Amino acid sequence: MDRHALQFYPLYLTRFAGGFGFVTLVTLLPEYITLYDPSGLVVGLFTTAFTLAQTLAVVPLAWAGDRYDKRYVLLGGLGIGIAVYLGFTFVASSAGFVLARAAQGITVTATSLMGLALVGELATKETRANHIGKANAARFAAGIAGSLGAGALYSAAGFGAVYAVVTGLLVVAGVGVVAFVAPDETRIEGFPFTDLALNRRLLTLSSFRAQYAVAVTLVRTWVPIYAGVTAASGGLGMVSIAVGTVVAAEKFTNMLCQPFTGRLSDRFGRALFVFVGGGLYGLVALAVPFTPTIAAWLSLPATLPVLGVTPSAFVPLVICNGLLGVADSIREPASMALFADEGTDDGGVASSFGIRELVWRPGSILAPLLGGVLMAQVGMASVFFVGGTVAFAGVATFLGVLSYSHGSGALTQW
Repeated sequence: MDRHALQFYPLYLTRFAGGFGFVTLVTLLPEYITLYDPSGLVVGLFTTAFTLAQTLAVVPLAWAGDRYDKRYVLLGGLGIGIAVYLGFTFVASSAGFVLARAAQGITVTATSLMGLALVGELATKETRANHIGKANAARFAAGIAGSLGAGALYSAAGFGAVYAVVTGLLVVAGVGVVAFVAPDETRIEGFPFTDLALNRRLLTLSSFRAQYAVAVTLVRTWVPIYAGVTAASGGLGMVSIAVGTVVAAEKFTNMLCQPFTGRLSDRFGRALFVFVGGGLYGLVALAVPFTPTIAAWLSLPATLPVLGVTPSAFVPLVICNGLLGVADSIREPASMALFADEGTDDGGVASSFGIRELVWRPGSILAPLLGGVLMAQVGMASVFFVGGTVAFAGVATFLGVLSYSHGSGALTQW
């Protein structure tokens, strides 16, 4: 293996370490709520502080990555992460936890943004989606490992052991970046966001992505809610291990498929994969509320090994969520590679990924509020119907803008 190819592996590890740290805190959040017994407002701040810090960090970090050596910005993000996760072991109040979560938002954004920017810049156009798919697969592997491992490690050894593992991963990733990733010599003067914000291809992608953020956030957030809440609230009332299995199915199929679907989009065109993946996601989302009907039609059992008595809709729901992972794996590496293509060609790959992050934010923030209203006022099924419909609207808008702005053959030529 040549030295150029070796550069990708520390970046994949960086993606894994950052994702593991993020999922670990999500997994342990109920423990902190129990420990500090905060008010409802403070519980909201536990998540809002993280999201707000992420949003505020995108532009300055992306600018710094394009203006200076991305490797140094990435190492700075890893350094902040090491300090933050060590600091979590000393947190002793709700206020301290809110501040630590905000700092975590900065390190997660820095490692994700710079890691992806370096992967996109190091890869050739013909292999870019494949390498991005591998980086995303590492993130999904971290999601599975963090979800399953963090709780068990906490139960066995407490918070300190969990954060020692996260810190160790970040240290190893940093050493790998220093040892194998070459200095980034690209220097972009000025403020690349200004030009890229008017880039016709990025505007076309954003017409899809802004809507798709609502669809994915609704569906991804409400699948575990649908699985776990009681039948009286419109859910299936599954036990926690069953809910965890349902959630893991989407991450597992996404992890397995992304390197392969990324390679296919490198060969056959990226826009087509964005269109197909988005449409398939909407179709599967519409099927989620019908999983009990599917189970009844197939006469599936209500007792399973390990899980014991569980709703017969368990298996159809696992399959549906797995298919949602497959659908997203078709779309995501192709979409990310398109952003990387434009950033590399026009100058400012970090800023291009920054725009991608910012376009996603409004939908991801508003969708949970919309889902809560739909669940309370209309019913659980309506959340998935709206999510699927918005996904269809996104792909229809994408196709319309793509054809109008770039020609009728753009779907297969991009």
